[in-house]
Amino acid sequence: MSGRGWFEPSRPVRVEGGIRVRSRRGSIGERWWSRRFVDVLERVCDPGRLSRGRSYARSGQVLELEVGPGLVTARVQGSRRAPYRVEIGVEAYGEEEWRGLAGALAAQALYRAKLLAGEMPPEIEGVFEERGLPLFPGEGDLEMDCSCPDRGFPCKHLSAVLYVLAEAFDDDPFLVLAWRGMGRDTLLAALREEGGAAGGVSRPGPLDVADVPFAERMADFYQPGVSPARLRDRADGTDAPPDLLLRLLDPPPIKARHIPLLDLLRPAYRALAERETADGDD
Repeated sequence: MSGRGWFEPSRPVRVEGGIRVRSRRGSIGERWWSRRFVDVLERVCDPGRLSRGRSYARSGQVLELEVGPGLVTARVQGSRRAPYRVEIGVEAYGEEEWRGLAGALAAQALYRAKLLAGEMPPEIEGVFEERGLPLFPGEGDLEMDCSCPDRGFPCKHLSAVLYVLAEAFDDDPFLVLAWRGMGRDTLLAALREEGGAAGGVSRPGPLDVADVPFAERMADFYQPGVSPARLRDRADGTDAPPDLLLRLLDPPPIKARHIPLLDLLRPAYRALAERETADGDD
């Protein structure tokens, strides 16, 4: 049988409602963590198939994407009628390993604060490396499989899913950690618990105001019992994060482009707060 019979034609079946990456040209991935992932792919994978995979990702050939502990599953529409099944596996760390990681992250107040605010500090990669647990997969760490007949590594369907995954990491950095075995809610709960146990979450205590009988305060009753300087210091140390309301309320069960609405609102709230601060400085 000729080699042509084993491979699909280059023109895929067009689909509606697929997952399209936002990047229309150039590189895919905007944040440092998604770029680290893409850099790994482009270093170890066939450039030609990655290029065709980018075209698939931009035209919406990836129909669905699911990220779970140690496994990404997807369906990709190629040139045949039935979509191909794609699986991308990576080592998911166990409970004991994550307990150590959560403790190490919680011990650093800055890392903990950024993660609780929905951000991924660049230093987090070093925390993983110090414990011998890489955050991002290296060469040979990914187990990839596609139901298509192309035996290239990776095929264009796998490449498309890898790029869609990278942009999903852009939108939600916690997907990187969920792929390694720890979901967002579980990790944040562990950080709060570990931080509280370590005394890392500091809250101001009650004001020390003397309780003096009213009869003895007739002359200075309307004077503050605490100096304005102390009140100002307390106010400066207890600024509420701009997305505090989003943390307190139950998230609505709504998604846009397969992304929870809460993950889209959180950076918007932070951007509004930064703009307000900038306007105040002017």
